[in-house]
Amino acid sequence: MTIDQIAEVLKAFGCPAEKTTEMAKQLDKRAHQLSEVKGRTYEEALAHLLNLMRQGAQGSPPNQL
Repeated sequence: MTIDQIAEVLKAFGCPAEKTTEMAKQLDKRAHQLSEVKGRTYEEALAHLLNLMRQGAQGSPPNQL
């Protein structure tokens, strides 16, 4: 996914539009870090992080990795 695509997902979760690009960059960076550390693909790591963001936006407690 591109930064713009991640930002659009974050907007759909209700994140403020003016912050989504910066948040998307941070999620992208962290997904790359997790993929290296945990031995998962970038896509798996990003999906996990986006799921956490979705849960946070809904007020749900996060699930463990």
